[in-house]
Amino acid sequence: MASGTSADNDFDLLVAVLPPHLQEAVRKLPQAELLEVVMDLGRPPEARLVHGVARLSEAPVEQDALQAVLSRVGEVGGDNRAGIERTLHRVSAIRNRQGRVVGLTLRVGRAIQGTIDMLRDLVESGRNLLLLGRPGVGKTTKLREVARVLADALGKRVMVVDTSNEIGGDGDIPHPGIGGARRMQVSRPDRQHDVMIEAVENHMPEAIVVDEIGTAAEAAAARTIAERGVQLVATAHGNTLENLVLNPTLSDLVGGVQTVTLSDDEARRRGTQKTVTERKGTPTFDIVVEMVSRDEVRVHRDTGGAVDRLLTGAEVGGEKRRQQDGAVHVEAAPEVVEATPPGGRVPKGTPALGAPRPGPTRIAAHAVSRELLERVLRDLPVEAVVVGRPENAELVLTLRSRANSPRLRRAAERVGARVLAIKRNSSTEIRRALRTEFHLLEGVDPADVHAAVADAEEAIQRVLSEGISLPLAPRPPRLRKVQHTLVVKNHLEAVSVGSEPLRHLVIYPLGTVLTEASDSAPEDVDGPEPDDEVEEDDAPDVDEGEGLEASAPDEGAS
Repeated sequence: MASGTSADNDFDLLVAVLPPHLQEAVRKLPQAELLEVVMDLGRPPEARLVHGVARLSEAPVEQDALQAVLSRVGEVGGDNRAGIERTLHRVSAIRNRQGRVVGLTLRVGRAIQGTIDMLRDLVESGRNLLLLGRPGVGKTTKLREVARVLADALGKRVMVVDTSNEIGGDGDIPHPGIGGARRMQVSRPDRQHDVMIEAVENHMPEAIVVDEIGTAAEAAAARTIAERGVQLVATAHGNTLENLVLNPTLSDLVGGVQTVTLSDDEARRRGTQKTVTERKGTPTFDIVVEMVSRDEVRVHRDTGGAVDRLLTGAEVGGEKRRQQDGAVHVEAAPEVVEATPPGGRVPKGTPALGAPRPGPTRIAAHAVSRELLERVLRDLPVEAVVVGRPENAELVLTLRSRANSPRLRRAAERVGARVLAIKRNSSTEIRRALRTEFHLLEGVDPADVHAAVADAEEAIQRVLSEGISLPLAPRPPRLRKVQHTLVVKNHLEAVSVGSEPLRHLVIYPLGTVLTEASDSAPEDVDGPEPDDEVEEDDAPDVDEGEGLEASAPDEGAS
């Protein structure tokens, strides 16, 4: 932090605007953990911390308390935000339909030096830099430090376009957190793009810092600034580069996308459909940084190349950086290997077939509701992310009636993706299928499940390579069921032998004559797990497999 004394004084100024009975409660909380104080009319006030929520009082907030806070802060602007002069704290208002304030969020603002150590080389490169991340992940804090480093450490003429006074704080004199950078305030949020252009035309900056580019006009202003040779550092909402590409308002920041129709010869040469999606132009931002958390980022050093790979269904890649104990740990982007599957050519940059993909499991929804899939994944303890194209997935979730679609099968085989079919487009079916796919057993220690799966996979490899039969270690019935599922997927045979608690699977090569009862028998099969979803959650059949045409109903059902 810039200065312990300064930070303490800033914190005291925030506490001072609260009602007296809340000030003592807030001071008892760990200052470094406090994110914001929430006051909603008729509800007890709360403090939101890094690791939880603390109630400040049991008495509900009254209208007089809200008005008392508003009287001690700056004027609330058109974006329903106010500040405390010469601090970085932000006060945001919630209004009812008549315009009366019925809630306040007092967010703690901090200037933290060293927060961009893992991005320092990118800032010093002079290239345009875009920070992506969800709200609260620390984009503005890093942007403030970028302004200070550019101005003080690199000696550049820096102009901060401060729409809500979040970067430089409230009042006419900017907070010391931005160092020697100059600050231009914006009278109304809808004028941010005008002030961006005005900063370039009137004040001859070498670098411009902007928070939250969110409109088409602001995206166009950013391109104008980039074309005039001024370094631009900005933030935008979105978790990943894919979110930005799919956002029609902001996609121009990374080059934009367009649909083009190829000639028959060109489509044949590329091994693609005649209609493809391509990048439209040069990206405004040379580098895109996805903020995974406050201490971890993924860097795309070549935005154009990353977008091209994304649009062709290849692995986007990216350099992982993590800051821990004052040191920066860098994990280089995996090397991209070209692949040429039988019967076709693929664009340059596509990873080799079967190559392991780093990070969470990529799941695509084909003829299944993407919204339902995302909702189910939020409730399951698995590392997975939903992608828009089956060609960019490791697992494709589809309906049984669409599972044999030739187009879907070709797309899945091209990248080695698994196709998981369900009977109905409902959250119940999706949850049941994913729990089976990821070996999730209610009431069973995940470590035990992992050990059983690892035991079975090792034995399966030996049976496949050596053609011998192998017994597994004794397991409870539900874990034997998981093991048996893996055996069947690898086209082998298995039976259960022995008595509990020593009953175990024996794996045989395919075609072996078996006489024992296997764990696929009814006595070893668990019944369906209870699910609280109701039929109203069911969604109509949809085809969300981008890059694939909808399968015709007569293409076969499994």
